[in-house]
Amino acid sequence: MSVVIKKMILGPVETNCYIFHKEGSSEALVFDPGDRGDKVYDFLAEQGLSLKSVMITHGHFDHIMGVPALIRKAKDNGEEPLLYASEDEKALLSDVVLNCSGTAMGYGDGGVTLDADVWLKDGEEIETCGIKITCIKTPGHTEGSMSFFMPDERMLVCGDTVFEGSVGRTDLPTGSDAELQRSISEKIAVLPEFTYILPGHGPETTVRDEKQYNPWFR
Repeated sequence: MSVVIKKMILGPVETNCYIFHKEGSSEALVFDPGDRGDKVYDFLAEQGLSLKSVMITHGHFDHIMGVPALIRKAKDNGEEPLLYASEDEKALLSDVVLNCSGTAMGYGDGGVTLDADVWLKDGEEIETCGIKITCIKTPGHTEGSMSFFMPDERMLVCGDTVFEGSVGRTDLPTGSDAELQRSISEKIAVLPEFTYILPGHGPETTVRDEKQYNPWFR
C-alpha cells in the first residue's frame, strides 16, 4: 500500500504539519501540529481517519502549540494517540521560556509544555500506522531536534533542520551552528539522493537538490 500525505500550514509563522496514512487504512500519523489542533482533528475526521500517533521534530512553540487540543479532541472521541519526541528535547518541551510558547516570549497565554508518551533515541527504528520510521537525531536548530526517515517511502520529515536552499536558525535556546553543520553533513547529506525532504516551513525538496544548491551541504 502506498502512503497518502496531506500538508496543513498552521499558525502565525506558517508551520508545515504533515498527515500520513497508508492507502486503505484509517490510522493516521501527524507530524508537528503547530497550531489549531482542533482544526487538524476535524480534518482527520472529515477524511475518515483516526489519530494513532503524533510526532514532534523539536520543541519550539510553532511546532507544538496544536498538540494539546489535537490529542484532547482525539481522546474525547475514544481514540488513544501516542505522542513521540526525542529524549534529548525534554528540557525544551518542559519549559515555556525555552520553547518560546510562554507569555514572556509574547505568544499565547501561559504557554505549552509536553510530556511524550514515547521518548525516542537516536537511531531507533519504530513502526506506526504501518509506516517504518528511523529516528535520526539532528541537533543544531535545537539540541534535541529529530528527523524522521521513512526508508520505504524515501521521505524525511526534518522540522527546521533543513529548508529549501537554507537551514533553520540557531540563535534560539540550545541552538548551535556547529551542531547543525555536523547534522547536515553526517546525518542528512548521506541519505539517498532522491530522498524527499519535508521541512518545517516552505516547500518540499530533495537531498539531491540541496547538495546542488544549499551552501550548508557543501
